[in-house]
Amino acid sequence: MSKIFRKPNAESGYSLLELVATLGVLAVLVMGTLPLAQNANKRQKEQRLRESLAMMRRAIDEFRRDTFGACPQGAIPGGLPGQGAGGGPVDPRSRVVIDDCTIFDNENLDRYPPSLEMLVDGVKVRSRMPNLVSGSGIRDGSLQATEINEEKEIIKVYLRELPIDPMTGEKDWKLRSSYQDVDSENWDDINVFDVRSSSEEEALNGEKYSDW
Repeated sequence: MSKIFRKPNAESGYSLLELVATLGVLAVLVMGTLPLAQNANKRQKEQRLRESLAMMRRAIDEFRRDTFGACPQGAIPGGLPGQGAGGGPVDPRSRVVIDDCTIFDNENLDRYPPSLEMLVDGVKVRSRMPNLVSGSGIRDGSLQATEINEEKEIIKVYLRELPIDPMTGEKDWKLRSSYQDVDSENWDDINVFDVRSSSEEEALNGEKYSDW
């Protein structure tokens, strides 16, 4: 009797052992790449946090520069163009001086912004340069005599909007005044000297976000 040889079926499926081995390899790959993806997402949030902190701190410093010459004590409100409250030269980057004496009180002697919201809402300012039109005479006859010395109210905004803390998803920034040390937990409501994240989580470099 002759034996019948059957040709192996090329379309036969994988065995159970092969499927288990394949799934095991895929699981190892997924578990290995998951931490990398999480770290990449965390790194992006950290970069946004650094940018937001830098932006707000620049706005605070710019506000502070514009206060030199604003309502100096014992002098005429506004002072002289180009001079600070103490009579010294102002920062050349400051082109305007804050012209609203109501935002300063006896506690905020350092003249930092009273709140973060004020940086968004803006404050009344005036140019440090003298009015080139006033006192120069009417050249084209289009201006009335009462309009020569009339000053238009100018509002300067230091921040377009208050950024969201990417670590908390809220605008719950921790504030510190110029009269508090770096370890202060509660803001004293005097002024805004510095701003930090309210997140107590640990960054990729081992530091706390609240220490940045």
